Amino acid sequence: MGLTTVSGRKGIVTAPHRLAAEAGLSVLQDGGNAVEATVAVAACLAVVYPHMTGIGGDGFWVIHEPDGAVHGIHGCGGAAGAISLAMYAGLEAVPFRGPLAANTVAGTISGWAAALAGAGGSLPLDRLLRDAIAYAEAGVAVTAGQAAIAEAKGPELRVQPGSYAAIFEPEGRPLRRDDVLRQPALAETLRRLCDEGLESFYTGALAADIAADLVALGSPVSAADLAAHVGTRPEPLTVRFKDARLWNSAPPTQGFASLVILALFDRLEADVADGFAHVHGLVEATKQAFLLRDRHVGDPAFAAFDFQGLLDDAAALDALAAKIDPACALPWPQPPQWGDTCWFGAADGEGRVASAIQSTYFEFGSGLVLPKTGITWQNRGSSFRLAESGWNALKPYRKPFHTLNPALAKFDDGRVMAYGTMGGEGQPQTQAALFSRYARFGTDLQEAISAPRWLLGRTWGDQSTTLKLEDGFSPELYAALEAAGHAVERVGPLTATMGHAGAIVRHPDGRLDGATDPRSDGGVAAW
Repeated sequence: MGLTTVSGRKGIVTAPHRLAAEAGLSVLQDGGNAVEATVAVAACLAVVYPHMTGIGGDGFWVIHEPDGAVHGIHGCGGAAGAISLAMYAGLEAVPFRGPLAANTVAGTISGWAAALAGAGGSLPLDRLLRDAIAYAEAGVAVTAGQAAIAEAKGPELRVQPGSYAAIFEPEGRPLRRDDVLRQPALAETLRRLCDEGLESFYTGALAADIAADLVALGSPVSAADLAAHVGTRPEPLTVRFKDARLWNSAPPTQGFASLVILALFDRLEADVADGFAHVHGLVEATKQAFLLRDRHVGDPAFAAFDFQGLLDDAAALDALAAKIDPACALPWPQPPQWGDTCWFGAADGEGRVASAIQSTYFEFGSGLVLPKTGITWQNRGSSFRLAESGWNALKPYRKPFHTLNPALAKFDDGRVMAYGTMGGEGQPQTQAALFSRYARFGTDLQEAISAPRWLLGRTWGDQSTTLKLEDGFSPELYAALEAAGHAVERVGPLTATMGHAGAIVRHPDGRLDGATDPRSDGGVAAW
């Protein structure tokens, strides 16, 4: 695998594309803070990793301030005000692609604005977006992973209305590895954000162009929907894990499930990293957490469940942990959740640590690329249920269930850790794997990410609900899991199916450590 933990003292950035990590580091070197660097990374990823993220999607943040305070930001859009079940008459579900999939407001830019408003930074927006604009204008080489996705998804994307084919298949075929992807319309949109302000995405001249394209392409999202949107600052959920406190995003994200998994595992016996008790314990904790998630997590305006109350209730967590059989697997599956995304993080020398994640949901979202602006619009609202009521039912202004969840931990010894991954169902599981390896078993940070992983259920291009394991675990582990009743599926060597993870740790003495995923095109940049 070849990767080692990277260290620095003045600043560090990790991202699933090395150019984005370098863009964030350059902001830190120019006097920016971790939040400003994270915005630079987010903008750069929207350009160089457009199959996974973009400014036409949603984003979530958890930020640790130098004084120890932790707060969250939701750049999460709701369904169009004019949305109705009648629009989907004759369909069994919201489509994954096309105009009716583009049914929610994109909240990512509002998340950037909220983060920067409270960051106390000094750099102008045109500096933060400089590298993203340059890569969109001059072009960037397509990676092998991007080329594979473009080839696989091309048939369902090139037929969508808008500019997908013109931008991503300019020669009448999917872009191949080392071809140059140029996005001049997106470059101009980023310049307009610098000139007109981030708010122009929702209320300015830029918003008018966005709305006009959405209407022309058949999306139900209107100018009024854009104007009504604001980023929000709900308190992150939190729970204890032995000698650390963990935070993650509140609903409508599955951050609750991520915290429950680790809280339950904290109550189980396990003596060695990647042994049977470790892997089985986390898989079974995942099942308990997902059962809760799928009953309760969605737009908090439509839910009465006390998520933080459960996380604060040691007896309730004890009871859930007691449901886990240390020797046998709970029968599975449950319906899987989909989604692909980008997690990234940054830390500065002042003690600020940012954990952020943003996504257009499926690869290239709805497939609608707006001609005037070059924005790829998300299909997050395809997760809505076509039902009159109940969990995640499609309703005007309702926010859909989100797989996105950025994680952060503060250890009692003063370490602060930001970590996360892309990967739908896999996000909470990968978070649990890398955090438990590092925090409970003392595994090196990079090794905690590079080591083989597992996945219960579906993520990134797979619809089965088996327990998938990469190669590299001990032969005894595979046999023991099968004997315990797990539907084990071997998936070969390291694969993007397991997500693109990353992590940053700030130590009490000021040292900054960072790690990236060999399954991605990522990098860590530090100084």
